[in-house]
Amino acid sequence: MNLSTLLKIFEDKGCETIYIKQLVKNNNSKQQIYIASGDTEILNIFPVKEFKPVKKANAKEPTFHAECVFYWVDEQGGQCLAPHAKFILYPDYPEVRFSGFLLGCKNAPSEVLNHTVEGRYLFFGISKSAEIFGYASDVNTEISNEFASYKNLEKAGVLSVIGLEKNKVVFDTRTALLRKLKEIYLKGWINSKQLKPGNIIAPCNESRCGGLTLEAELGIIQNGRSEPDYLGWEVKQFGVKKLDKVNGARITLMTPEPDGGYYRDNGGIEFVRKYGYISPKDIERMDFTGYHKFNKVQKKSNMTLIIEGYDFQTDLILNANEGIYLIDSNDNIAASWSFSKMLTHWNRKHAKASYVPSLMTPSPIRQYQYSNNILLGEGTDFSLFIQNIASGKIFYDPGIHIDNISTKAVLKPRSQFRISSKYITGLYKKTEIVDLNVV
Repeated sequence: MNLSTLLKIFEDKGCETIYIKQLVKNNNSKQQIYIASGDTEILNIFPVKEFKPVKKANAKEPTFHAECVFYWVDEQGGQCLAPHAKFILYPDYPEVRFSGFLLGCKNAPSEVLNHTVEGRYLFFGISKSAEIFGYASDVNTEISNEFASYKNLEKAGVLSVIGLEKNKVVFDTRTALLRKLKEIYLKGWINSKQLKPGNIIAPCNESRCGGLTLEAELGIIQNGRSEPDYLGWEVKQFGVKKLDKVNGARITLMTPEPDGGYYRDNGGIEFVRKYGYISPKDIERMDFTGYHKFNKVQKKSNMTLIIEGYDFQTDLILNANEGIYLIDSNDNIAASWSFSKMLTHWNRKHAKASYVPSLMTPSPIRQYQYSNNILLGEGTDFSLFIQNIASGKIFYDPGIHIDNISTKAVLKPRSQFRISSKYITGLYKKTEIVDLNVV
C-alpha cells in the first residue's frame, strides 16, 4: 500500500488532519510511546474523553489518564477498536505518552511495534467525530519510504502534520486557512446562517450566529465536542463595534461547570440562593455575576479566586488533586474546578488557532462582515492558561441565574473563563497579525 491509499482511507473516515510520529528504537509494544516533553501542547491535538488523576501505590503524585476512542485501520480500510488506548500526562515533568494501544485489538500491528529499529512511522488521523484512527508502517515499506522523502513538513511538537481536503493533500495548512478566510472577507456582508448535520444550511438568529455563520462558510458542521476547526486550526470569531478596534472584546475560552465546593455539593440553585442577589429588573430572578480575578476580592460577591497545587516558579502541577477555587468571605469553598476538569475542557482548544473579528447588523436581516486583519496563534499549553489566570488576564465571569425563585426555581448555568482580546497573544508561544489583503 502506498501513502496516497492510506491518506484516502483516513479521509474516508472523516479525518482532515494527520499527525505522524517517527518511531525510535525503544517505541515498541512494551513501552508507552513518547508524544511530548516539556509542555502539554500535544493535548490540544488529540480528542480525549476525560482526564482523571490516577495514583499508583509506589508513586509520589498522581498522573492524569485520558481515555480516547482509538481504532487501528488496515490496508482495506477496516478498523479495530483498541479499547484501552489512552494518553497519560506526567505533570511533574511534564510529559505525555500514548499507552494501551495494542491491548484488546486482535488486528493491532503488534509485529511492526515489536521491532526495535528506526524508520517506522505511526500515523494518527483525527476525525470530526472525535475519533482517532491509527496506522503503523514498518521500516522499508512503500509508505515509510515515501513519507521519509517529504521534507520541511509542518510540525506540532515532535509530530509532523499533513492536512486533507477534498481528496487533496495539504502540506501548508496555514496558507490554506488564510486563503479561505480571505474568500470570506471579500464577500462583505453575509446573511446569518448555520450548517447543521447533513450539510443543511439553516437561518440563524441568536447571539452565537457570528461564529456559526463563519463556520458555515468554512464548511464546518456544528460540533459539540470541541472548538470548530479547519484543517486542524481552531476558528474563533469575536464581535466588535468597529473592525479597526479589536482590542476591547471579551472572548470566552471555556465554560466548565464547577466539580467541587458548595456548588457541586448543593447544586446551582442553592448556590445562587446563598451567594447571588435579586435582579433589579425582576424580583423573581436571582443572579450571580461579576469579574473574579486571581487573588483579588470581588466587590459584589466578596469572593476570591485562588489556585492550589501549582508551582508558579516551575509552571508545574504539584498536586493533581487540587485546582482552581472560588473562596467566600468565611474561607469556605463556594465552587472549585479540579485540574482534571480544566484539562478536559482545555483539551477542546486547539494547538493552533485563528481569531477573526466581526461586525453584525440586525436589519433588514441579521448579517455579518469579517475583518481582513486576523490573529494567528500557535503552540498553546495548559500552563499558559494558568499563568494568565495568575496575572489577572483570564478571569472567572459567571452569568448564572435562577428564575421563578418563589415557586419552582429554574437554573440557567453559565460559568465562564474569559479574556480580553488584547491579551490573546499570551495564550500562545507564537502569534502574528495577518492582513488578508496581502495573502
